[in-house]
Amino acid sequence: MKIINKQLKNIFLGAFLLLSIVTIAQPSTTYAASKSNVSQVGVVNYQLLVQQHPDAAKAQETMNAAVVQAKSDLDSKSVNMNDQEKQAYYQQLQQGLAIKEKELLGALQNKVDAAIAAIAKAKGLATIVDKGSVVYGGQDITDDVMKKITGK
Repeated sequence: MKIINKQLKNIFLGAFLLLSIVTIAQPSTTYAASKSNVSQVGVVNYQLLVQQHPDAAKAQETMNAAVVQAKSDLDSKSVNMNDQEKQAYYQQLQQGLAIKEKELLGALQNKVDAAIAAIAKAKGLATIVDKGSVVYGGQDITDDVMKKITGK
């Protein structure tokens, strides 16, 4: 019993020392970070940039055509299927549509991301976050990114 108590005492002492070291070190790193201008933060309205991208309308048309085609396939091929087979085929079509949407949206997001990265680099910004996540501060570069995307 004495050995267990001694081990517990050593563990608590070690934890206390570790916590003390972390607490002492924290203010100095906070001060260093506040003095440095390396981590300037930019903000963008990401949803707006994706929605107003010139390729967004084409992506939406492609997705709408895929949905119409999937519905047509379901209607024509499910005539001789039982309910369970219809449900399985419907789920298969839904998965295909989800993959298509992910591909289209991914390509669009990659283009927006590239434009954001270019503007951020030009302005010397190390971090860019979505405007909806920021309560205060940050340099809004949405308009600059939009100009780069649209070429205007």
